[in-house]
Amino acid sequence: MPANRDKKTGKWNCQFYYTDWTGKKVKKMKRGFETKKEAQDWERHFKLEKASSLDMTFGDFYRRYEADVKPKVRENTWQSKVWVIEKKILPYFKDLVMRDITPRDVLAWQNEMRKMESKDGCS
Repeated sequence: MPANRDKKTGKWNCQFYYTDWTGKKVKKMKRGFETKKEAQDWERHFKLEKASSLDMTFGDFYRRYEADVKPKVRENTWQSKVWVIEKKILPYFKDLVMRDITPRDVLAWQNEMRKMESKDGCS
């Protein structure tokens, strides 16, 4: 993953090719990163997102889900989803790679949620 420093600004940029959903090769460039690592991380996340691969983390998947779903639902509906996802799901699954999440992980999460419930059924 090449990243280059702009001599004028001193900032980092990344430039690469990816294959879009039609199978066509597309050139992508993003500029203005403070560090080389930030540029490389951005490129990696972008490629994973475009590849529609399960090699992304659950947190990356959530960001993609948000971009796809938020414009299609009412604001109140979206806020309800955000509350559940950010308070209940992301703390447990955020850094796990999607392909590594097993049914056992989901059952363990469900058991944690049940432990958190109060007597009236709310958490």
